[in-house]
Amino acid sequence: MKRFFDAELENFRSHLLQMGERAIDLTRLSMKALMDGDIPLADKVIALDDDIDKLEVQIDDEAIRYMTLRGPVASELRLIVVGMKASHDLERVGDEATTIARRSRKLAIEPRLELYADFPRMTNIALEMLRDALDCFVQEDEQKALSVIRRDSEVDNLNRLMYRRLTSFMIEKPETISRAIELMFISKSIERIADHAVNIAEEMVFLSKGHDIRHSEITKAPREESLSTPPM
Repeated sequence: MKRFFDAELENFRSHLLQMGERAIDLTRLSMKALMDGDIPLADKVIALDDDIDKLEVQIDDEAIRYMTLRGPVASELRLIVVGMKASHDLERVGDEATTIARRSRKLAIEPRLELYADFPRMTNIALEMLRDALDCFVQEDEQKALSVIRRDSEVDNLNRLMYRRLTSFMIEKPETISRAIELMFISKSIERIADHAVNIAEEMVFLSKGHDIRHSEITKAPREESLSTPPM
Protein backbone atom coordinates (compact mmCIF):
# COMPACT_ATOMS: atom_id res chain seq x y z
CA MET A 1 0.00 0.00 0.00
CA LYS A 2 1.39 3.38 -1.00
CA ARG A 3 1.99 5.85 1.79
CA PHE A 4 -0.34 8.83 1.80
CA PHE A 5 2.49 11.30 1.22
CA ASP A 6 4.30 9.50 -1.63
CA ALA A 7 3.35 12.49 -3.82
CA GLU A 8 5.64 14.70 -1.73
CA LEU A 9 8.58 12.42 -2.42
CA GLU A 10 7.77 12.41 -6.13
CA ASN A 11 7.72 16.22 -6.12
CA PHE A 12 11.07 16.19 -4.31
CA ARG A 13 12.52 13.81 -6.91
CA SER A 14 11.03 15.86 -9.76
CA HIS A 15 12.54 19.10 -8.47
CA LEU A 16 15.97 17.49 -8.23
CA LEU A 17 15.76 16.25 -11.83
CA GLN A 18 14.57 19.70 -12.91
CA MET A 19 17.60 21.21 -11.20
CA GLY A 20 19.82 18.72 -13.01
CA GLU A 21 18.38 19.62 -16.41
CA ARG A 22 18.93 23.31 -15.73
CA ALA A 23 22.52 22.70 -14.67
CA ILE A 24 23.13 20.73 -17.87
CA ASP A 25 21.51 23.43 -20.02
CA LEU A 26 23.50 26.14 -18.30
CA THR A 27 26.77 24.33 -18.92
CA ARG A 28 25.95 23.82 -22.60
CA LEU A 29 25.11 27.52 -22.96
CA SER A 30 28.33 28.56 -21.24
CA MET A 31 30.35 26.40 -23.63
CA LYS A 32 28.49 27.86 -26.61
CA ALA A 33 29.27 31.36 -25.31
CA LEU A 34 32.95 30.41 -25.19
CA MET A 35 33.10 28.82 -28.62
CA ASP A 36 31.10 31.63 -30.30
CA GLY A 37 32.59 34.52 -28.34
CA ASP A 38 29.02 35.46 -27.44
CA ILE A 39 29.04 38.01 -24.59
CA PRO A 40 25.21 38.40 -24.34
CA LEU A 41 24.87 34.63 -24.03
CA ALA A 42 27.53 34.58 -21.31
CA ASP A 43 25.58 37.27 -19.46
CA LYS A 44 22.43 35.15 -19.77
CA VAL A 45 24.21 32.16 -18.21
CA ILE A 46 25.37 34.29 -15.29
CA ALA A 47 21.81 35.56 -14.71
CA LEU A 48 20.21 32.11 -14.97
CA ASP A 49 22.40 30.70 -12.21
CA ASP A 50 20.00 32.28 -9.71
CA ASP A 51 17.31 29.78 -10.79
CA ILE A 52 19.53 26.85 -9.80
CA ASP A 53 20.33 28.47 -6.45
CA LYS A 54 16.60 28.88 -5.74
CA LEU A 55 15.93 25.23 -6.58
CA GLU A 56 18.63 24.14 -4.15
CA VAL A 57 16.96 26.14 -1.37
CA GLN A 58 13.56 24.71 -2.30
CA ILE A 59 14.86 21.14 -2.26
CA ASP A 60 16.49 21.64 1.14
CA ASP A 61 13.25 23.12 2.52
CA GLU A 62 11.22 20.19 1.19
CA ALA A 63 13.67 17.69 2.65
CA ILE A 64 13.70 19.29 6.10
CA ARG A 65 9.91 19.55 6.16
CA TYR A 66 9.50 15.91 5.18
CA MET A 67 11.96 14.66 7.79
CA THR A 68 10.34 16.82 10.46
CA LEU A 69 6.69 16.00 9.75
CA ARG A 70 6.54 12.56 8.11
CA GLY A 71 8.74 10.27 10.17
CA PRO A 72 10.41 8.74 7.10
CA VAL A 73 11.30 5.05 6.98
CA ALA A 74 14.91 4.07 6.11
CA SER A 75 14.48 4.01 2.31
CA GLU A 76 12.73 7.39 2.33
CA LEU A 77 15.40 8.87 4.57
CA ARG A 78 18.11 7.69 2.15
CA LEU A 79 16.21 9.33 -0.71
CA ILE A 80 15.98 12.64 1.15
CA VAL A 81 19.63 12.67 2.28
CA VAL A 82 20.92 11.68 -1.16
CA GLY A 83 18.70 14.27 -2.82
CA MET A 84 20.04 17.04 -0.61
CA LYS A 85 23.65 16.03 -1.33
CA ALA A 86 22.96 15.79 -5.07
CA SER A 87 21.33 19.22 -5.13
CA HIS A 88 24.47 20.69 -3.58
CA ASP A 89 26.58 19.11 -6.33
CA LEU A 90 24.19 20.43 -8.98
CA GLU A 91 24.42 23.92 -7.49
CA ARG A 92 28.19 23.65 -7.82
CA VAL A 93 27.79 22.60 -11.47
CA GLY A 94 25.81 25.80 -11.99
CA ASP A 95 28.62 27.75 -10.35
CA GLU A 96 31.19 26.16 -12.67
CA ALA A 97 29.03 27.01 -15.70
CA THR A 98 28.94 30.60 -14.45
CA THR A 99 32.72 30.57 -14.07
CA ILE A 100 33.07 29.42 -17.67
CA ALA A 101 30.70 32.18 -18.79
CA ARG A 102 32.60 34.88 -16.88
CA ARG A 103 35.91 33.80 -18.37
CA SER A 104 34.29 33.56 -21.81
CA ARG A 105 33.36 37.24 -21.56
CA LYS A 106 37.02 38.13 -21.03
CA LEU A 107 38.21 35.93 -23.88
CA ALA A 108 35.56 37.22 -26.30
CA ILE A 109 37.30 40.60 -26.57
CA GLU A 110 40.75 39.07 -27.15
CA PRO A 111 42.23 37.43 -30.28
CA ARG A 112 41.17 33.78 -30.32
CA LEU A 113 43.75 31.09 -29.53
CA GLU A 114 43.98 27.78 -31.37
CA LEU A 115 43.31 25.49 -28.41
CA TYR A 116 39.53 25.43 -28.08
CA ALA A 117 38.93 22.15 -29.95
CA ASP A 118 38.96 19.78 -26.95
CA PHE A 119 36.54 21.80 -24.82
CA PRO A 120 33.30 20.61 -26.49
CA ARG A 121 34.48 17.01 -26.24
CA MET A 122 35.35 17.38 -22.56
CA THR A 123 32.03 19.09 -21.88
CA ASN A 124 30.02 16.44 -23.70
CA ILE A 125 31.64 13.65 -21.68
CA ALA A 126 31.12 15.50 -18.39
CA LEU A 127 27.46 16.21 -19.18
CA GLU A 128 26.81 12.65 -20.35
CA MET A 129 28.19 11.53 -17.00
CA LEU A 130 25.94 13.99 -15.17
CA ARG A 131 22.83 12.94 -17.08
CA ASP A 132 23.57 9.25 -16.49
CA ALA A 133 24.08 9.91 -12.78
CA LEU A 134 20.71 11.66 -12.63
CA ASP A 135 19.08 8.79 -14.53
CA CYS A 136 20.29 6.53 -11.74
CA PHE A 137 18.24 8.63 -9.34
CA VAL A 138 15.14 7.38 -11.16
CA GLN A 139 16.28 3.89 -12.15
CA GLU A 140 18.44 3.09 -9.08
CA ASP A 141 20.85 1.37 -11.47
CA GLU A 142 24.08 0.55 -9.63
CA GLN A 143 25.98 -0.57 -12.76
CA LYS A 144 25.14 2.63 -14.59
CA ALA A 145 26.35 4.64 -11.61
CA LEU A 146 29.64 2.72 -11.57
CA SER A 147 30.09 3.38 -15.29
CA VAL A 148 29.80 7.10 -14.58
CA ILE A 149 32.57 6.84 -12.00
CA ARG A 150 34.83 4.98 -14.44
CA ARG A 151 34.37 7.63 -17.16
CA ASP A 152 35.87 10.29 -14.92
CA SER A 153 39.35 9.28 -16.10
CA GLU A 154 38.48 10.42 -19.65
CA VAL A 155 37.87 13.97 -18.51
CA ASP A 156 40.90 13.92 -16.18
CA ASN A 157 43.14 12.85 -19.07
CA LEU A 158 41.78 15.53 -21.39
CA ASN A 159 42.25 18.15 -18.67
CA ARG A 160 45.91 17.16 -18.16
CA LEU A 161 46.47 17.15 -21.92
CA MET A 162 44.97 20.63 -22.17
CA TYR A 163 47.24 21.89 -19.38
CA ARG A 164 50.33 20.53 -21.15
CA ARG A 165 49.33 22.09 -24.45
CA LEU A 166 48.57 25.44 -22.86
CA THR A 167 51.84 25.42 -20.91
CA SER A 168 53.82 24.76 -24.10
CA PHE A 169 51.85 27.45 -25.88
CA MET A 170 52.67 30.02 -23.18
CA ILE A 171 56.37 29.17 -23.38
CA GLU A 172 56.39 29.53 -27.15
CA LYS A 173 54.19 32.64 -27.21
CA PRO A 174 54.46 34.61 -23.95
CA GLU A 175 52.00 37.21 -25.22
CA THR A 176 49.23 34.60 -24.89
CA ILE A 177 49.82 33.88 -21.19
CA SER A 178 46.76 35.71 -19.82
CA ARG A 179 44.42 34.07 -22.35
CA ALA A 180 45.95 30.64 -21.83
CA ILE A 181 45.48 30.92 -18.08
CA GLU A 182 41.79 31.70 -18.62
CA LEU A 183 41.52 28.53 -20.71
CA MET A 184 43.23 26.53 -17.97
CA PHE A 185 40.61 27.67 -15.50
CA ILE A 186 37.86 26.75 -17.96
CA SER A 187 39.36 23.30 -18.43
CA LYS A 188 39.45 22.86 -14.65
CA SER A 189 35.80 23.90 -14.39
CA ILE A 190 34.81 21.17 -16.86
CA GLU A 191 36.86 18.64 -14.91
CA ARG A 192 35.06 19.69 -11.73
CA ILE A 193 31.68 19.23 -13.37
CA ALA A 194 32.68 15.63 -14.09
CA ASP A 195 33.73 15.27 -10.44
CA HIS A 196 30.28 16.43 -9.32
CA ALA A 197 28.73 13.82 -11.61
CA VAL A 198 30.88 11.20 -9.88
CA ASN A 199 29.74 12.43 -6.47
CA ILE A 200 26.11 12.07 -7.52
CA ALA A 201 26.73 8.60 -8.97
CA GLU A 202 28.32 7.48 -5.71
CA GLU A 203 25.28 8.73 -3.80
CA MET A 204 22.99 6.87 -6.19
CA VAL A 205 24.71 3.60 -5.26
CA PHE A 206 24.03 4.41 -1.62
CA LEU A 207 20.38 5.11 -2.48
CA SER A 208 20.02 1.85 -4.38
CA LYS A 209 22.05 -0.53 -2.23
CA GLY A 210 22.35 1.22 1.12
CA HIS A 211 26.16 1.06 1.23
CA ASP A 212 28.63 3.91 0.90
CA ILE A 213 31.25 3.40 -1.83
CA ARG A 214 33.00 6.75 -1.42
CA HIS A 215 36.79 6.34 -0.99
CA SER A 216 36.42 2.57 -1.46
CA GLU A 217 38.43 0.32 -3.77
CA ILE A 218 35.48 0.38 -6.19
CA THR A 219 35.93 4.10 -6.81
CA LYS A 220 39.70 4.36 -6.36
CA ALA A 221 40.68 1.87 -9.06
CA PRO A 222 39.47 3.85 -12.09
CA ARG A 223 41.08 7.06 -10.80
CA GLU A 224 44.40 5.42 -9.99
CA GLU A 225 44.43 3.92 -13.47
CA SER A 226 43.78 7.33 -15.01
CA LEU A 227 46.75 8.78 -13.14
CA SER A 228 49.09 6.11 -14.46
CA THR A 229 47.77 6.01 -18.02
CA PRO A 230 49.06 8.81 -20.26
CA PRO A 231 46.36 10.52 -22.36
CA MET A 232 46.25 9.67 -26.05
